[in-house]
Amino acid sequence: MLIDTHTHINAEQFSEDVEETIVRAREAGVSPLLVVGFDTPTIDRAIELAETYEDIYAIVGWHPVDAIDCTDADLARIETLMSHPKVMALGEIGLDYHWDKSPKDMQQRLFRQQIAIAKRTNMPIVIHNREATADVLHILEEEHAEEVGGVFHSYSMSVELLPRCLDLNFYISLGGPVTFKNAKVPKLVAQEVPLDRLLVETDCPYLTPTPFRGKRNEPAYVKYVAEEIATLRDMPYDELAAATTANAKKLFRLP
Repeated sequence: MLIDTHTHINAEQFSEDVEETIVRAREAGVSPLLVVGFDTPTIDRAIELAETYEDIYAIVGWHPVDAIDCTDADLARIETLMSHPKVMALGEIGLDYHWDKSPKDMQQRLFRQQIAIAKRTNMPIVIHNREATADVLHILEEEHAEEVGGVFHSYSMSVELLPRCLDLNFYISLGGPVTFKNAKVPKLVAQEVPLDRLLVETDCPYLTPTPFRGKRNEPAYVKYVAEEIATLRDMPYDELAAATTANAKKLFRLP
């Protein structure tokens, strides 16, 4: 069995066939699924899915790209949802300097506010980092995020920065890019991450792994991520699957 630790089956791309998508994942040996809500509509849908399906769990937070839209009421709701029995983490939160919708200072303030919520509620954090590595790590260290830990979702930083991330009590999650032919850094990371700190994900409907690049990603495809990592680490697939599943259960306190 595998656990897809980061999905967006709450997205519009799955509005017509979410149940079939969940069934295909189960048939592929992928269960449970963690569904990430990062603004009001996707948080609502993540909670709805988690309350409908026994093997669906939610992660909720406010995405940095949309920091400009986040209100005090939104933050209060996120903090309240941390006590929901099917909400397992706060995220995805962090910094995204690729898009300029929300100013950097606004993103940084919201990031710190949500780390504080995670610490008050003792919940792990799911990190989104795009072109903002130095500031993400600085804020995590300054805010002592190691007290709750979490995961760097779709890890895109260098191998050299792994020790800093691990020292912060964070796991490393890899997705579709590790299967891409010319993705040298993710492949190196996959070989170097300690096995007890490794997670797998799809980030579906995005970042579809080989051999389905160009098509909509879905949770069943996380096995291609796991197979590639097992090959890179020269270890049996079953051992890799068992380890990443145990890691996900530990981090997210899954039954």
